[in-house]
Amino acid sequence: MADVAPLTVRAPADPPVGGVVVVQEAFGMTEHLVDVVGRFAGEGFLAVAPHLFHRTGDPVLAYDDLSQVLPHFGALTADGILADVDVALDHLAGAGLGPASVGVAGFCMGGTVALVVATRRDVGAAVSFYGGGVSTGRFGFDPLVDEAPRLRAPWLGLYGDLDEGIPVDDVERLRAAAAASGQVTEVVRYPEAGHGFHCDDRADHHGPSAADAWGRTVAWFRDHLAPTG
Repeated sequence: MADVAPLTVRAPADPPVGGVVVVQEAFGMTEHLVDVVGRFAGEGFLAVAPHLFHRTGDPVLAYDDLSQVLPHFGALTADGILADVDVALDHLAGAGLGPASVGVAGFCMGGTVALVVATRRDVGAAVSFYGGGVSTGRFGFDPLVDEAPRLRAPWLGLYGDLDEGIPVDDVERLRAAAAASGQVTEVVRYPEAGHGFHCDDRADHHGPSAADAWGRTVAWFRDHLAPTG
């Protein structure tokens, strides 16, 4: 077990237009998440993903066996998560990317983390894909409806109406809570999407919603991150 989070890093072909910290889903640093890191690099960002399960062996888990997820998920703590994100932020700072030029994007449990990071760290923007813990806190963080008014950066939330774990009423409460921060915020709901809709390796993948959400994510970072040149 490593004391410092390993990083998956992908660099663009040209000088980066900004940096993105990619926060993993509950199944570890899956092939899908590694692909997402590469997609951000393809859009011109220096992308870095900390491996949050490194304290429990850094496994990549099957999407169809939640029983394997729980021990690793349950071992996460707020302090440990933020320390791991700081490793990624330090990597980007070492590449010359200051906080205003760095965004954070998270998927599933990483969506929860992305919002919290934007309340606790200096970043330029954040995006959450179906981040849970809206009404009940996770990992030692407050519920997202309590965290969101403390946002320190623009935040975009992307949710599926068919997500059985995140009710639409919770999403709307989160929309109002985020707006109370005074930051630029937006919540987009996809009527035909469930949880995990962006992941093309999951049964819940919904192509049209995933494509729209990805386009919005890239545009959000291009609009809100400070230029690097």
